[in-house]
Amino acid sequence: MRLAGPLRAAVVLLLLGLTWLLASTILKGDGTSLLARFFFRGGSEEPTAEPKPHKYKCGLSAPCPQKHLAFRLVSGAANVIGPKICLEDKILVSSVKNNVGRGLNIALVNGVSGELLEIKSFDMWAGDVADLLKFLRPLHEGTLVFVASFDDPATKLNDEARALFGELGSTAVKELGFRDSWVFVGAKGIENKSPFEQGPFLTAVL
Repeated sequence: MRLAGPLRAAVVLLLLGLTWLLASTILKGDGTSLLARFFFRGGSEEPTAEPKPHKYKCGLSAPCPQKHLAFRLVSGAANVIGPKICLEDKILVSSVKNNVGRGLNIALVNGVSGELLEIKSFDMWAGDVADLLKFLRPLHEGTLVFVASFDDPATKLNDEARALFGELGSTAVKELGFRDSWVFVGAKGIENKSPFEQGPFLTAVL
């Protein structure tokens, strides 16, 4: 009976020693054990940052092939939201730049160098179609023509104006009507019809 107290104390000391050895062994590991993570990292793993989605020129979902120009065109929505023309990640036409107009917004670009040549808008509701004809007739071979409509692109369009856009590669211009939305990229001297055209729709995006 006299040994009960000392024996109990020895057992307690032995258990404490084993516990200390076990904890030391775990905590001296490579830090990947659950117990080590709990003590050294507050009980939870550090959050892993999600990879940011890659941004391509003009907000495109994929990069353009080499030696190709990246562009994006968005028509205006009714007479409320203005159109936008982006080329090589540079905004050429937008409401923010305050250079949009009712009717047809057109940007001319050198087809070899990608250099912006001119930006102009033509009012196809109250304007004079003669201004548009004077703009389109003298285009040089290889000039790229970017077009984005806003509000009404067609009321003042006559047969000659439609034919000139047809020569640039447009097919939709023949059916373009009052307040239709239209975006188009063509070129002077193109042999086939342009694959870069949307419309007439409520809103056109290219």
